[in-house]
Amino acid sequence: MQARMKNPALVLPGAMQALLALGKAADQAGLPRTTVDLVLLRASQINGCGVCVDMHAKDLRKQGESDERLFAVAAWRETPYFTDAERAALALAEEATRLADGGQVGDAVWDEAADHYSEQELAGLLLQIATVNLWNRLNAATRQIAGAAW
Repeated sequence: MQARMKNPALVLPGAMQALLALGKAADQAGLPRTTVDLVLLRASQINGCGVCVDMHAKDLRKQGESDERLFAVAAWRETPYFTDAERAALALAEEATRLADGGQVGDAVWDEAADHYSEQELAGLLLQIATVNLWNRLNAATRQIAGAAW
C-alpha cells in the first residue's frame, strides 16, 4: 500500500494547526475521554478510515478498554457493553456521519443525546464528530496508511 500524497493537512501551511486547535477546543466540553474515543472509532468505522480506526482503537486500549468493548463498537446496539450515555453518543455519531443516508439527525436520537449531555457537552460531541469525519475524508481520499507515522 502507498498513500497517494502526504496528508493534506501537512501540505497546506496552517491547516494542521487549525485542525488540532479545533480538536483541542472540542476537548474542553468535559466529555469522558472514553466516550469521545468510542464515537471517533465508530464514525471512522462507518467511513472506512483505516488510519483513524487503528488510532482510536489503540487510544481506547491505552485507556484500559476491554476487548469486548473494542470489538463490539461496530455492533454496539446488539451488545450489553455500553452505558446509556455512550449509546446515545454512538447513535448521534452514526446519524451525523451518515447525513447522506437520511438527511439529518432525527429527533429521537437528538433527544436521547440531550437527556445525557449538557449543551456544552453536545457542542463538544458534535465538534468531535465533525472533526473526525473531516479527518476520515482526508485520509480515505488520499489513501493514508494505518500505522504509518506522518
